[in-house]
Amino acid sequence: MTHPVVSRAAWTPTEPATLVGRVACALIAATVCAVAAMPAAAQSGGYQAPRGADGHPNLNGLWQALNSAHWDVEPHGAGPSVVRDLGALSAVPGGLGVIDGDVIPYTPEAVAQRDENRANQLQRDPAIKCYLPGVPRGMYMPFPVQIVQSQQHIMILHEFAGAVRTVYMEDHVPAPADSWMGWSNGHWDGDTLVIETTGFNGMTWLDRSGNFHSEALRVVERITPRSPETLSYEVTLEDPNVFTRPWTIRMPLYRRVEEHAQLLEFRCVEFVEDLIYGHLRKQQE
Repeated sequence: MTHPVVSRAAWTPTEPATLVGRVACALIAATVCAVAAMPAAAQSGGYQAPRGADGHPNLNGLWQALNSAHWDVEPHGAGPSVVRDLGALSAVPGGLGVIDGDVIPYTPEAVAQRDENRANQLQRDPAIKCYLPGVPRGMYMPFPVQIVQSQQHIMILHEFAGAVRTVYMEDHVPAPADSWMGWSNGHWDGDTLVIETTGFNGMTWLDRSGNFHSEALRVVERITPRSPETLSYEVTLEDPNVFTRPWTIRMPLYRRVEEHAQLLEFRCVEFVEDLIYGHLRKQQE
């Protein structure tokens, strides 16, 4: 006797056949409803982060985003990689997006540029050539980030390309020059670290999907402890040359808690020297 094959896509759960199953489902449903009805503060348990010597939350540690924003900050389906030889291992995972409202508010001209970037991402994505990732892209690449905190400065160290960002908590000044990682001034708003970064060179992307900005980008990050092992990371981006209005990204950052967790070297220039400089190689006779 053969049995029909039911695909996962076509299968839907049916009512539990036993009383135990029905009771279990009722309990689960009641729990979900109760949690949904709880205010946000109650769900977080009113978490109070450990304090540093200055009385502000201690953000020191190794943190990492666990989402698909590295591929595309907007909602997107799974898809093939531009490097077909790697097959499924480099395919793009689907993602729900990390943007309030789901869509980046580009100007019509910027949409055309984004589409051109996307069609040529293998040649144009600056991170492929190990250029510094910029802000906020460096915070959600699949590499850890280390926060080192003092009263005068906060250092944000990236494993990718050894990128380093200094957040000046005192003596705020405008960016002295444009750069890949910009110039960051910070202050505390209660338990939230607020970082304003300007002075970009306009050459970094926001993800691997061609989303971009100009040198007029202004980034405001808000980093708030939400539990012993998570931070809330919120970023508002403003760029009148590319976007019609400011827009916001939100995601959690997770603490790396494995034993001996540390930032390791990823000096990627030596991995891409041929890609960057191969055209300069003297041709063999």
